[in-house]
Amino acid sequence: MRLTVAVKPGSRRPRIARAGDTVVVAVRERAIEGRANAAVVAAVAAWLDVAPSRVTLERGAAGRTKQLDVDGLDDAALAAALERL
Repeated sequence: MRLTVAVKPGSRRPRIARAGDTVVVAVRERAIEGRANAAVVAAVAAWLDVAPSRVTLERGAAGRTKQLDVDGLDDAALAAALERL
């Protein structure tokens, strides 16, 4: 399952929220040496209740919009996770 997220690195308060149809992931780590990307992967894995190894950054390593691939996630599980936001 592919998931597109908007990232806010260097946030005071880490969180995952919805802004319309967009999933916004705010992380404390700055975008230095991939730290923010690693934090996004870990945060999304925790939110979706999957192992971090099942979340892969596919596109957007240098940008604020990232496309993640979550191995083994189906539409029903994603819908349930979105309802929790």
